[in-house]
Amino acid sequence: MRNIADTIARMARAGAPIPRDTAPTRLTPLIEFGTNPGALLGYSYAPPGLRAGAPLVVVLHGCTQTAAGYDHGSGWSQLADRAGFALLFPEQTRANNPNLCFNWFASEDTAQAGGEAESIAQMTETMIARHALDRSRVYVTGLSAGGAMTVAMLATRPDLFAGGAAIGGLAYGTATGVSQALDRMRGHGDTSDTALVELVRSGARGHDGRWPTLAIWHGGADATVSVANADTIARQWRGIHGVDAKTVREDRKGNAVHRTWSDAQGRAVVEDWTVPGMGHGTPIDPSRGERLGAVGPFMLDVGISSTAVIASSWGLIDTAAAPKPAAGDRVAKIAIPVTPKPAAKPRAAAPAGVQATIEHALRAAGLMR
Repeated sequence: MRNIADTIARMARAGAPIPRDTAPTRLTPLIEFGTNPGALLGYSYAPPGLRAGAPLVVVLHGCTQTAAGYDHGSGWSQLADRAGFALLFPEQTRANNPNLCFNWFASEDTAQAGGEAESIAQMTETMIARHALDRSRVYVTGLSAGGAMTVAMLATRPDLFAGGAAIGGLAYGTATGVSQALDRMRGHGDTSDTALVELVRSGARGHDGRWPTLAIWHGGADATVSVANADTIARQWRGIHGVDAKTVREDRKGNAVHRTWSDAQGRAVVEDWTVPGMGHGTPIDPSRGERLGAVGPFMLDVGISSTAVIASSWGLIDTAAAPKPAAGDRVAKIAIPVTPKPAAKPRAAAPAGVQATIEHALRAAGLMR
């Protein structure tokens, strides 16, 4: 059994201060998007003059973050103005998770039906219909718990997404509770290649079409979600695409090491981006290069914009640019009607001593309700 003090310290490092709710927002509330079984909120961004047939990117924030905060830090709406694509930002609520983590380790929230993954799919379908978007060019990306949920969306709805990019995320289906989630975050608990692939096939419920591509981003010094998870995700999705691990191409962009695996048709189906020395967060480049985003909690200026690189890999940068919004054009954030989840069971009396310390650390990590 691992030293309990080490476990508690590790879980505490997974927590973070709650970000300010004063981040500027350009997002519009998304309402009436379905039954919303996962009781999530939704926000969208459509650049002025957005053309019919434009692509859609779904962006999933990390723990302790909000949709507006993640957009401000990552620069996705800035890039949408330049390139002319639509954005969807699902948002977690404290009623679902005290630290605003998407519940990537709860099987009821990462299945095709009945939880958060279904809510995200409903929002996505609503955006496609309302803005006449190109169904063949729908993508999803996210950080940390949002990165893990990104992989879950690709696994459960491969018919809906053409590709995804998981930043500091985890493989699909490898954790089904708090104990396993903590082990996976630490990089413990191996799963065979065959089992990893079967988890995705099971989540996809008999999907026999083309599988989405996946880009994996991770910091080489990530102390919250071990970089070992990047390799596990790569093993899972190489298996899904049937590509040999040995057929890899490697190059560099700035400080980042980039590895690519392609299928028999030469399509890059799995990519791995490792940024040496980077901790847990989204790589951004706010003052140089692409000049996207802003430094903040889990928004790390490492001289490379993952937002721009990811969008380029999906062919979005070359899309005809839409007109930029007028200066000061902002939409205030308001409450969104949602269908709540069933009432939670009453909690037992508050524990004391060591047990209380453990549960406090679990909640700080967003792994216990």
